[in-house]
Amino acid sequence: MIRLKAAAKINLFLDVFGKRLDGYHNIQSLLLPISLFDTIRIESRSANIFVSIPPVCRFRGIPWPFLMADKKENLVTRAAELLKKHCGCRKGAAIFLTKRIPIGAGLGGGSADAAAVLIGLNRLWKTGLSREQLMEIGAQIGCDVPALIHGGAICMAGRGETIAAVSRLIKRDFRLLLIYPGFAISTGDIYRRYSAGYRRRPAGRFRSAAEHSVVDARFEKVVSGLESGSLRLIGEGLFNAMEKTVFHKYPLLEMMKKSLEKAGAKHVLLTGSGSTMFVLLEKEAEGERIARFIRKQIDSPLWTQVVHTIGKRENEFAI
Repeated sequence: MIRLKAAAKINLFLDVFGKRLDGYHNIQSLLLPISLFDTIRIESRSANIFVSIPPVCRFRGIPWPFLMADKKENLVTRAAELLKKHCGCRKGAAIFLTKRIPIGAGLGGGSADAAAVLIGLNRLWKTGLSREQLMEIGAQIGCDVPALIHGGAICMAGRGETIAAVSRLIKRDFRLLLIYPGFAISTGDIYRRYSAGYRRRPAGRFRSAAEHSVVDARFEKVVSGLESGSLRLIGEGLFNAMEKTVFHKYPLLEMMKKSLEKAGAKHVLLTGSGSTMFVLLEKEAEGERIARFIRKQIDSPLWTQVVHTIGKRENEFAI
């Protein structure tokens, strides 16, 4: 039996370019794992893959249930079946998932679970695949999976298959406040709207040279901030090209961002295609104060949690 933890992620930077021939978009992103984990237990079975996922998940502060994806469609099952097919393995496994990462939140919970399952089954079945080989398999499941298998702060390009570590040793971990509004957002829907022109400003290949220069400078600030330990530089570089498109469909999220800034939050950003917002924090107590303020301002159930970033560790999936 193997127990693993699957870390959520945030995007400190996300730019989206033109659509590819395979239907995906080219992106440039900087992804960082955080201390919010799903947990997974994997046991040996004779042949078949069995996945146990709670039919309903509840999160603190959110009074209604969240239905999970069908067991045959979720990324955990896809990861296990794909590895089994790739290796020609006749062994099976029972996989038990406990969800703590909100669903459809831009936090990469499904991708993190898939990454953990690939790593866990590789150990359990003794298939002997390298981390790089697991990353290649993971790329067939989702664009964030290879980066989450690798671990640490990652620069992603292409559809997510091209990755590079920002640094072996990030200068320091930092704290942030997560705010999840209680509803999931479809990544596919947001990308379609982005492609169809529902954004409020030009993006990707439609940007002018000057706009590209500004965006590139922000990316460099985030990288420099991570390597030097400067929260100010990271905050100044935060960027998400999807944010305006998400705000266009979900005005509550734009209202949340303005309320957070009103509460004194200096560095606020939507992660991925949403729906979670995060705030970079100087002190943990600041996060608790901001969380109280935003709940009062929005007058709506919210899930909030103060977490910290985590660097690359060889045993980060182990419990």
